[in-house]
Amino acid sequence: MNRELGETRQTIQGARDEIGLIGVNHKIAPVELREPLSLKHINKEPLSILSKVDGVREIMFLSTCNRAEILFTSPCIKETLPVLRSRWCNEAKVEPNETMDSFYEYINDEAVRHLFLVASSLDSMIVGEPQILGQLKDAYKQASSEKYTGIILNRLLHKAFSVAKRVRTETKIASQAVSISYAAVELAKKIFGDLHDKAAMLIGAGEMAELSARYLIDNKIKRLIVVNRTLERAVELARELGGEARGLDEIEDALIEADIVISSTGAPNLVLTKDGVRRSMRPRRHRLLFMIDIAVPRDIDPDVNNIENVYLYDIDDLKGVVDENLKERTKEAKKAERMVEEEVIKFSLWLNTLDILPIIQLIQKKGEAIRQKEMERSRKKLSGLTDTQLKAIDVLTLSIVQKILNDPIVCLRKNCLDEDLKSVLVDAASMLFNLEQGPTSSECHS
Repeated sequence: MNRELGETRQTIQGARDEIGLIGVNHKIAPVELREPLSLKHINKEPLSILSKVDGVREIMFLSTCNRAEILFTSPCIKETLPVLRSRWCNEAKVEPNETMDSFYEYINDEAVRHLFLVASSLDSMIVGEPQILGQLKDAYKQASSEKYTGIILNRLLHKAFSVAKRVRTETKIASQAVSISYAAVELAKKIFGDLHDKAAMLIGAGEMAELSARYLIDNKIKRLIVVNRTLERAVELARELGGEARGLDEIEDALIEADIVISSTGAPNLVLTKDGVRRSMRPRRHRLLFMIDIAVPRDIDPDVNNIENVYLYDIDDLKGVVDENLKERTKEAKKAERMVEEEVIKFSLWLNTLDILPIIQLIQKKGEAIRQKEMERSRKKLSGLTDTQLKAIDVLTLSIVQKILNDPIVCLRKNCLDEDLKSVLVDAASMLFNLEQGPTSSECHS
């Protein structure tokens, strides 16, 4: 009995590994549920626990602030999926039956489609944001380094990364600013172009100021000045960002040195008046000053806009930019979704060829075994030949065997999508190539 062929026929008969995905995200699950399901509170590595569920062959676990997902393969996906979800809930200490409506579950093409949408940031809270791809790569790196992934998930994740790259390259989904802080910096780039020789001043040291600062740093800003009512907080943020700290009483002096001003304090009154800005323009020799006021209530006197060479934008101006860009991203998302659909079809075709690979490998193995045996039998007759001549004969016979086997192998690959025909061809191939048949089985083993 040929054990390899028995396993091959088992695969063809329907027990090959399939792809499953279980998850929760910001759309359907509250943060109170997403937090425990992240499994950050447990002492063990989540994959070491989840991978022990019967039926799981390969597995990866993704956890971010907006989603938690398990991607896995199993030869008995429908039986394994509820067991895996139950184990996940038990480890998270949440009641599976009470939280059923908060989970989504996908199998095969739907699972692949969802993964590609996530990788391409089409399923994110902010469509086009770049963080999720890095988080997905980190999750895969952890799973693959610990050998929790195999041929299917390895191929699937690398394809997901290439799909995300294609979406970013061939669409403008990530080219439009969709946050106020990001829009502020993008507007500065439109005014100045390259920011590498510019100085920026942040008025305020809160979250929006920090986000703006990080975008400025990403764009190679030359100098960063942090001005805050509380000097200690300005020093803290400046140290973290590699900038300089100033007190609010030094704001006009700092204004002389700045090209870009982004203000986002929580002050109830104006922080910069028209007169104060006008005084700073003289020693600046009327060098262009770009100001963005994203505070509510406003920090900068609107009349500043009337000063020559000063350009002031407020949060309403930026909201208009953001809203317009969101519309553009929605249009680009439609293009991206079409690309994802194409890639899902391609991956599905590859997955369907996967279950005929074992019999193809058996055919190739038999052809090579025959070639090696005949080469060995002819060894004495070829004893007078040089090593170069022997190598040429070896290459020649290998090429002949590969060409003879090429047509039947291509036939198997082309017809692997038709389940009935595929089964007939596998049986025919095993008979034609005299591959000993073993028993078939569709049992599910872990």
